[in-house]
Amino acid sequence: MSEAASRETAIELAERFPDVADYCRLRALTGLSVKSAEAARRGLARTSYGVSLLQDGAVVGMGRIVGDDGCFYFVVDIAVVPELQGRGLGKRIMDALDAWLRANAPATAHVSLFADGDAKHLYAKYGFAQSDKSVGMFYRV
Repeated sequence: MSEAASRETAIELAERFPDVADYCRLRALTGLSVKSAEAARRGLARTSYGVSLLQDGAVVGMGRIVGDDGCFYFVVDIAVVPELQGRGLGKRIMDALDAWLRANAPATAHVSLFADGDAKHLYAKYGFAQSDKSVGMFYRV
């Protein structure tokens, strides 16, 4: 087995979300917008479901679902440290999030996300499609 394959098998998916420090670190490492520790503390407390990828106990990836746990769910914070990207780890995260949604979200729920760059190709494999009726919009306080 190659060294890369050996490292890949050593990565465990845990059904828990990172703590504030790891969350902020992963967002910064992966080019996601920076969040303050206070914002992270508040937001993480409202996670419906989240996963972490662990390598030798260190958090190297994450993903979570937020929403009202009935009508609307939003897939957020999909991130894998740069040195481990391109190895199917984002798919492992999405597999777990998708399985949770299919088991827990009502059939009439609306599930959405914002896709950055080529990540849209991964999300399309889970049934996400660009809407022809709506435009994603946001603002920052």
